[in-house]
Amino acid sequence: MFDVLYLTFSAVAWVMVGYKTRAWLRDRGNVDLGLTALMTSGVPVVFLFSAPSVYRAFDRLTGVANLAMVFLYSAVVLFASGATVLLLRWTSRGEEAARARGAARARFAVTAVAVAWAAAIVCFAVGRPDSVEHPRDFSTAYADAPGVVAFLVLYLAIFGVSLAGLGALCPRYAAQLGRSWLSKGLRTLAAGCWLGLLYCLCKLVGFVLSWGGHEAYWLSNGVAPMSASVAALLVLVGFSLPAAGPRVAAWRRLRRLQPLWQDVTAHAPEVTLAERRWTGRWPLADLEWRANRQMAEIRDIQRGIRRHVEAATLDIAREKASAAALDERGLAAVVEAAALRRGLANQVTGHVPAPHADSVVITVSSDPAEEHEHLARVADVYHDPLVDSVLSELREICAARRP
Repeated sequence: MFDVLYLTFSAVAWVMVGYKTRAWLRDRGNVDLGLTALMTSGVPVVFLFSAPSVYRAFDRLTGVANLAMVFLYSAVVLFASGATVLLLRWTSRGEEAARARGAARARFAVTAVAVAWAAAIVCFAVGRPDSVEHPRDFSTAYADAPGVVAFLVLYLAIFGVSLAGLGALCPRYAAQLGRSWLSKGLRTLAAGCWLGLLYCLCKLVGFVLSWGGHEAYWLSNGVAPMSASVAALLVLVGFSLPAAGPRVAAWRRLRRLQPLWQDVTAHAPEVTLAERRWTGRWPLADLEWRANRQMAEIRDIQRGIRRHVEAATLDIAREKASAAALDERGLAAVVEAAALRRGLANQVTGHVPAPHADSVVITVSSDPAEEHEHLARVADVYHDPLVDSVLSELREICAARRP
């Protein structure tokens, strides 16, 4: 079971690391992005060596018992070191002098971590009392071995300090960013860091209980590794959200806009001919471009049919939406959907009413994301019975006015 669990986590983590690495390869001048790709590569390595079968196979291959634990913890230290450098870079933005101080602190931190971890590896090398494999109970099996305990304490100190610093800084930056995918990513990253500190606490409490003669295997070998696993996934998600979030939102918007786009562009296919660069490519490519393009094409058609929409269409739609107790956003969507359907229908017959509507595009915000969401709501209610009732009443009024 543990093999399947950890290998699955490792596969998921490798996908996320690959995503970050691909982004860095497209923007190699972005040092922070490159550092993020490097440090997060330690997470799937941790999951890989956490799988007992991989752990034992690696030790058999090298001929050194429990050497996999050194590689596992070294991957954690790689993440911790990268997080520390990233932390120092974030806090030293601004003037040249501040950046220079941040760079000096980063070099000192990396040197200190390297020296401490080298000392930890020496402690591991001289402190193992036997050659028995301990993929799941390493810390409790060697609780009475001073060298291994020193190795573990140094590891927890490096890891814990890095997590505490990153966990404290991320919410501060998130608070300055408002509601954004970067803010969500930073908060998720902070949650992963604090959960990682729970892992460190469980390990330290397990040591103390073992030294006191009260073994707590469930804490050191159960709660601790599982909390670390969830924390690692949260950290990876936190790093991936700023890039993946907008793409997911674009995919959802694209899916919601698709029926409306197909319906309205059937009346004016010429507007869809410009630069369809995604044709024949991976269907998930250029999601944001495709969603933006669909919105622009719908808007072009809306403006082109304005003279075919009776001014009364908007008034009737507002009355019925208000009677249905819709909120402001729902009302705007119903009004625009009714105007769009009426305009397309009149355009087909060539009817140009007088007076026609001054505008059939309702601007709800200067924020493009809000405008996209508004048009998606228009798509949601485009064939709603409430819009049908608006058009039915309008047809009755028009019919009654004919001589």
